[in-house]
Amino acid sequence: MVAFDGRSWIPYYLPQWSGRASSAARYEWADGQLHLLIEEDQPPWSPELEGEMRVSSLQTGVFSGPVGSTIGQHGRGKAVVVEAQRPERIYTPQYGLIEMRARATPDPTCMVALWMIGYEDEPERSGEICVAEIFGKDVGKDSVRVGMGIHPFGDPDLTDDFTVETVPIDATEFHLYAAEWTPERVSFSIDGEHVRTVEQSPKYPMQLMLGIYEFPQDRTGPYPKRFIVDYVRGGPYRWSAG
Repeated sequence: MVAFDGRSWIPYYLPQWSGRASSAARYEWADGQLHLLIEEDQPPWSPELEGEMRVSSLQTGVFSGPVGSTIGQHGRGKAVVVEAQRPERIYTPQYGLIEMRARATPDPTCMVALWMIGYEDEPERSGEICVAEIFGKDVGKDSVRVGMGIHPFGDPDLTDDFTVETVPIDATEFHLYAAEWTPERVSFSIDGEHVRTVEQSPKYPMQLMLGIYEFPQDRTGPYPKRFIVDYVRGGPYRWSAG
């Protein structure tokens, strides 16, 4: 299990592009569970890159070049380093089973996600595996639309294969979202039930990203907005077809 403590997670969202002051996660603990928060007085992550979007996110690695460079994770060719980061690789697996037990928010201005990105110590090692991405506007009482799949970004060996799947669950309750990543493919499941498989695979270490995002359109309360996570776990893959 990837514990929620300062030894297992970095409590900032891509801090090389905005600085640690603007990217610091807001969170609290209740009943042994992590609550990632968006609070009313929280500053936007990076107005230059994402406008008024606000984020509370944890990650398990960080890498960047010097200030003024474009070297760093998930910059997508448009970001410039404003605060250089000391490289850290707390948990950067290559293949395995990654799973999260969590409750999504139905707030229509928010999105919650567990995703993985290449550590990007080489520019081509920049693909993404999205384990689960849930927009509040897609959360219903009896079903939810869950995004999952692969984005290549700068990886020339990957192609974009990302879908949004409708699943008959109440996502405001706890559910288990998982991706089984092998050298050949990535298989996605919810509550142990296979949803889809992508027949390609990033072939380099990746770090975990866990967060809640609030978008500026029609921003309303109540605050704080919450993404409640019981646990995130990583381990060896156990792929079986079907």
